Amino acid sequence: MSKDLSRIRHLALDMDGTLYLGDRLFPWTLGFLEELRSAGIGYSFLTNNPTRSVADYLEKLSRLGIEASEENMYTTSLAAIDYIRKTWPGAKRLFLLGTPSMAGQFEKAGFEACQDSPDDRPDVLVVAFDTTLTYPKLCRAAWWASQGVPYIATNPDRVCPTPDRTVLVDCGSLQKCIETATGRKPDKVLGKPDPDMLFGIMDRLSLAPDEIAMVGDRIYTDTAMAHNAGAVGILVLSGETTMETVEQVRRDAADPAKAPQLWPPDFVFGNVGELGKALLASRR
Repeated sequence: MSKDLSRIRHLALDMDGTLYLGDRLFPWTLGFLEELRSAGIGYSFLTNNPTRSVADYLEKLSRLGIEASEENMYTTSLAAIDYIRKTWPGAKRLFLLGTPSMAGQFEKAGFEACQDSPDDRPDVLVVAFDTTLTYPKLCRAAWWASQGVPYIATNPDRVCPTPDRTVLVDCGSLQKCIETATGRKPDKVLGKPDPDMLFGIMDRLSLAPDEIAMVGDRIYTDTAMAHNAGAVGILVLSGETTMETVEQVRRDAADPAKAPQLWPPDFVFGNVGELGKALLASRR
């Protein structure tokens, strides 16, 4: 069944590569958010990037001119906290491969960070996108993975989008490093494309799958999450994904001889500014 923009009541918005790139706000973002408010379309901010706490993300959004509150912010750090509490309710001490800001989010939730010591065994190993990564910490994470400690990863992203002339190695690549060294994969990879965050929004706001859209710049996380949740998947080309990639995914999905690894998005726009205009037009 084809998806309909006019039925969308809420948008789950990726941030980096969708609303901004690094510390540069896209020129169409503020107008887009104002159009959503004027049309009565709700929105939440979802990100696979756990390097900042919720408070730090809110500060960044405010600095960029975007109004937001804790109620409409959901990061993979929060998803990891929820998952640990549900799966290992007695867990208290964690080995965190992540930034100090992320560690602060876990400590705020009542967890304790283990030291980099073979004598300080954690209840759970948490591997995340870590811009403060050191070689000894990576080796310690691999050690705990090899020792059978429960192991979760915050997100599957291989790289983080950036306007700089570099490659920001993300959590998915760190998982591959640990897997190569130990043969161990995470017990659970959270964040997009896992649909749980989207299911949470749907339940909280009593939304049907075709009334919520996941908007982002990556097929293998953002629109894959929408597909996994049965929601509307909207890709914007302002970040990582190119139109060439979209066309290849469409060809693979249409080829009966192939078992596609990814499904094409329901809609593709150059940026959220174009999406906003299309949403308003669909309501006329």
